[in-house]
Amino acid sequence: MRKLLGIVLIINLFALTGCAGNIKKVESDRGVTYSYEDVKDKLIRFHVLANSNSDEDQALKLKVKDNVIKYMEPILKKSESLEMTRDLLKENKDKVQAIAEKIIKEEGYDYKVSIELKKENFPEKIYGNIILPQGEYEAFRILIGDYKGENWWCVMFPPLCFTDVTKGELSYEETEKTMDSMIDGNVAYEEEEDVKVKVKIFEVIKELF
Repeated sequence: MRKLLGIVLIINLFALTGCAGNIKKVESDRGVTYSYEDVKDKLIRFHVLANSNSDEDQALKLKVKDNVIKYMEPILKKSESLEMTRDLLKENKDKVQAIAEKIIKEEGYDYKVSIELKKENFPEKIYGNIILPQGEYEAFRILIGDYKGENWWCVMFPPLCFTDVTKGELSYEETEKTMDSMIDGNVAYEEEEDVKVKVKIFEVIKELF
């Protein structure tokens, strides 16, 4: 009877370790899909919308993106929270618009530029190995001209825009680790608690058997 009760206790303890983390994500061949409920209010996306899908407009979009990222990277890397990133984006909105307008003018176009920071509904999107479900997210968007072309996008908070996802598995591990740490500030604590629970399991097994 003592051993039977011990087995039941062990099963319960193992179940407890499986619930230690509260980040819900599913890994597949496509990448890592995060639960919408976990991420919907904990990130800010960055989108640059091209005037059209012509080769010239798409190339212009990428030049605008490159210059804005170059400017924002040292600023946003200092951010420690969603709120701080939001404030930094608002503070630098006019500067970002000036950068975009300068690039567009240098390339010989007269497209208008507008910038907005608000919530929008987006389809499922993949960035590197990170898959964000369809839903409403806060986004910092640069709208070029008629902004009817395909957009370039990344995640500004957590700061995934500054990780080169073309480098393969190493950068994939980095983006996933960054997402986890920013989405759930207790990840490290939960891992520590997980270890403690597992140690307790072995202590119980030793006493019972």
